[in-house]
Parts: sequence; C-alpha cells; structure tokens
Amino acid sequence: MTETTASVVIACHTDERFDQLLAAIRSAQEQEPAPHEVIIAVDHNPALGDRLRSEVDAIEVVDHQGDRGASGTRNAGAALARSPYLVFLDDDVRAHPGWLAALLSPFDDPRVVGTGGMTMAAWQGLRPRWFPDEFGWVVGASHAGLPTEESPVRNVWSENMAVRKHAFDAVGGFRSGFGKVGSTSRPEDTDFCIRVGTSAPDSHWTYVPSAVVDHAVPLQRSTFRFFLRRCYWEGAGKIELSAHLGDDRDLGDERSYLTRTLPSAFVRDLVSGQFRRAMAIVAGVTLAAAGGAVSLARAAATRLER
Repeated sequence: MTETTASVVIACHTDERFDQLLAAIRSAQEQEPAPHEVIIAVDHNPALGDRLRSEVDAIEVVDHQGDRGASGTRNAGAALARSPYLVFLDDDVRAHPGWLAALLSPFDDPRVVGTGGMTMAAWQGLRPRWFPDEFGWVVGASHAGLPTEESPVRNVWSENMAVRKHAFDAVGGFRSGFGKVGSTSRPEDTDFCIRVGTSAPDSHWTYVPSAVVDHAVPLQRSTFRFFLRRCYWEGAGKIELSAHLGDDRDLGDERSYLTRTLPSAFVRDLVSGQFRRAMAIVAGVTLAAAGGAVSLARAAATRLER
C-alpha cells in the first residue's frame, strides 16, 4: 500500500471515549492509500497520552499543555506534521473507506486551499423525531441545505477537514482559546476557514460530499435541552466570531441560512404535519438569537468599562 502526502491529526482529551478514539485511529490508518502519519494530540491528560503510547502502534502522540480546548490541541498536533496536507478528524468520528482519497482529490487544483467532507450523525439511540435535518450542526453533522455535489464553499468543519499546511501555518492555525472548551462551543472552524480564505484571496475551500465520516451522537446529546443549549452557544459564538474577524468577517452564509433555508424548512414541516420539527426550528432560532443578544450586551459592557 502506498502512502498519501497527508498527516492526519486527531485531538482528544478524555479516557471516556477511548474505544471511539481507537476506532477513529483505525479508520484513518486503514485508508487506501494510507496517510503518511497519524498524530494524536492530547489535551491536558498525560495519563491518556501514556496509554496511547503503550497500547497503540504506528501513531505519534503529543501532550498539549497550552490553552485548553480543541483549537490549541489541534495546533499542537499540526506542529509535528511533516506532510504538505493536514487532515483533521475528531476522536468520536469514524471515516468511511475511500474518505481520505476523496478529501484530497480536489487539491489537484492549485486554487483549492482546503476541503471538507460530509459528516453523518451516528445516533447512539433513536434519532429524536422532532430533530430538524437543518440543525445537523447541533450534533456535529452536516446539515440539510449543503451542496450535494463537490462545490466551492466559504467554510468546512474541523471534524472532517483537510488544508494545505503552508496555508494553515500562514494564519497561525486555529484561534487558540476560541472554540470547543468543556460545554462551551464556538465556531473555531468557521473562523479558521475565513482567515485562510482572506489570506489567500485567489483560492477557495471545497466541500466534498463523497468524503464521508460518521460522528457519534451519545444519548445525552439527543435531548431537547442539549439542542437548546447548543443553539444558544452558536448564537453567542457567531457574535464573538464577527468581533474577532472585524473587517474580514463574511457572514453571508449565516444570513442565507436564516432567511432562506430555515423558513423553507419551517413551512415544509408545517405543511407535512411535522409540527414538533417546525417548533424545534423556531426554538433553535430563538435560543441562537438570545445567545447573540447576551454576547452583544457583554461586548458593549466591556467597551464601557474601558
């Protein structure tokens, strides 16, 4: 089996998902052709790093001791990579056969700076009947309304992403301290993609729906309470994202999602009698707006204190 010129980086932080992490590693190693290397970045958990070194072959492990969170941890793994392409997976994701080849294929075009694939929700229990397809991002999955064919996009998502290493290095990687930390989730992947696009204006990201991974959705993330909390933090995070990016912000995708995708889905569900899904859409938008409002108020208070 030949190797690709890609380094796969998987960030992790907890022993509780060790079996899922092993499955993620195997799914990367078993790709044809295989990645050049698989790097596991461990966030503030030396015992987990030691366990990986003793139990898993053919990987490189780095212990991240900087700012907690997925962003800094991914950056620590990327710093060790020796390939021209960086590929990111999450520790609870399993790649399908052919995933890596599909994800890397668009790089034959020098204008493609990065790619992202389709992420399928792997529900650990029954999928809630009220859950709208347009809110797949709540559980780390691709949502309805994305392209069904390979297409240029503004951003992709970090659980299933590839990027040219020189472009990653040019913007300093993911914004450390901004992203997924504990129960708080901010759109660090959107921030990263926009910064990369701004630094390389003649290039673009490409969405590759044939590069498929499964993302585990545990039972505790199948609740309406989790849905509302995740929508709240998404709204708050988008306001923070806008502040970070300043003049480089590009939130056109969010406007289209709010003014076209969701209204269309709401009407569809009402007409088809899926009233709980329709109400979930309203609730999700309301909580996202609440999160955004609170974030704006905090930003205004901070400015006044200065």
